[in-house]
Amino acid sequence: MKLSVPARAEVRALVRLAVPLALASAGQSLMSVVDAAVVGRAGAVQLAGVGLGTLLFFAVSVAGMGTMMGLDPIVSQALGSGDGTRARHFLWQGAWLALLLGALLAVPLGFVPMLLGPIGIAPDVAAQASGHLLARLPSLPALLFFFAARSYLQGANAPRAVLLSAVMANVVNLLLDLLLVFGGEGLPPWTGVLRAIPPLGAAGSGIATSVATWLQAGFVAWAAGRVPAAGPWVRRPVAREMRLAVKLGAPVGLHMAAEVGVFALVGLMAGRLGAVPMAAHQVALALASFSFNAAVGIGNAGSVRVGWAVGSRDTPAARRAGLVAFGTGAALMSTWGLAFLLLPGLFARLMSSDPAVVAATTPLLRVAGLFQISDGIQAVGAGVLRGAGDTRFTLWANLVGHWALGLPAALGLGLALGYGVTGLWWGLLVGLSAVAVALFLRFRSVSSREIVPIQAHVTGVSQG
Repeated sequence: MKLSVPARAEVRALVRLAVPLALASAGQSLMSVVDAAVVGRAGAVQLAGVGLGTLLFFAVSVAGMGTMMGLDPIVSQALGSGDGTRARHFLWQGAWLALLLGALLAVPLGFVPMLLGPIGIAPDVAAQASGHLLARLPSLPALLFFFAARSYLQGANAPRAVLLSAVMANVVNLLLDLLLVFGGEGLPPWTGVLRAIPPLGAAGSGIATSVATWLQAGFVAWAAGRVPAAGPWVRRPVAREMRLAVKLGAPVGLHMAAEVGVFALVGLMAGRLGAVPMAAHQVALALASFSFNAAVGIGNAGSVRVGWAVGSRDTPAARRAGLVAFGTGAALMSTWGLAFLLLPGLFARLMSSDPAVVAATTPLLRVAGLFQISDGIQAVGAGVLRGAGDTRFTLWANLVGHWALGLPAALGLGLALGYGVTGLWWGLLVGLSAVAVALFLRFRSVSSREIVPIQAHVTGVSQG
């Protein structure tokens, strides 16, 4: 089908914004991939521990990350209406909100290690997972602030700073991973005290990621401060404005928690099947998460494009931006799907040298290949609906799709019918497909009528 001139222009604008955001998002996941690849050389138990620790960390922290993304529509719509002062004001509110949420979420995360033994996780895997999880705990406020700064930088059409921060974080994470996971004994004499560092395994990987996360947060803070903006804006915490961000972001956080929670629960069930199934689940999930970030980048760019159009009171442009984002995301994720379907063994061997783990990972990657399009559409759908200020529907779609449909299918296929970890992943496919269909239909409905900016709702400005 030949695209119209406005649609072609929208594709070009979307891609220019999406590419650095997709690469930056992939860079965020790449740290977990690198953690798994490095620790995988230390053994299946350590790899399973990092996998489980990472899953549990994100199962809790993802609610905070999603809540911070409530800033996306506020910032992009403010900039679309030409109000840069309001956008900078909400960056400061995001910084305060990151500190508050980071402190609150650290409490449940601190208790998670005590629950691993009672729920049936093998003691050696539980020990590695606990070490990794506790080492990552101090990075929570920095991680949450990164999402606030990303909202501002992408809304200000400065996505390259987000990408550069991800590159820097990955370089630091890789170097520290190699040092802390295996220890410094093999280093040359000129490295001095670094040679005395013992091998820390999964805990060392967690320390590396925490340090890299704080450096990344510092970089995006510096970059955001360099964006020109007219003042004055309020630097102190403003409860009313923070409540608005939470009102929009809490459904995002809960919908992300619902999705990640299903994946974490499947990971726990895989962990009960043994170290090899858990390691295979981690490898496949790390690779699928890496490809998923391409769709997240398009979804974030679509969120900005829709938000700009809504802020300027141009609903037809918002609809065009959203539909173009859906099409672009589906096309890109089809490529990843083919790669996983045709080359699952190659991808598995890149992540693990253990033949048993490679063999168990291969069928999971074939399932991942099938759900790439659904995963991409639901990621883009969440983004464009967020840009329109519609965050509650995505929550309900995820609850129904993943918990009412996907989880029962995973339990039935994986445990009741005995298909093991592969059956668990077929259940994930069911949930993702249901959410994708629901979000696409919702955006078509929302964009068929005028989309009123968030600021108009807040100030009571009427439509027209």
